Amino acid sequence: MTTESEDLQLIAQKLKTTRKELGYSQKRVAEQAGISRLRYQDIEAGRSSARAVTLINIGRALGLELVFVPQPWVPAVNALIRPDNHVDDTPGLIFTQLDDPDE
Repeated sequence: MTTESEDLQLIAQKLKTTRKELGYSQKRVAEQAGISRLRYQDIEAGRSSARAVTLINIGRALGLELVFVPQPWVPAVNALIRPDNHVDDTPGLIFTQLDDPDE
């Protein structure tokens, strides 16, 4: 099982990677999520945790959806989203990329 610090780093890395892939600035994501750029910067760097509603808003600004999965289901969900059959027993906290509704 991962520690809270490791979980923060996993979330931070996913946010940063997705933001950069989309070509978004931290300011843009923060504005769309309704938080300050400095607050977003701390979350993305893994220096600060965020309330669930803040993570939901950040995720949606990045086209992601926060999904809570019961822990016993995590291996099955991971098997569906990871084609290399990598099994991970981390707690059920998964961000998924949503398709762009405009495409």
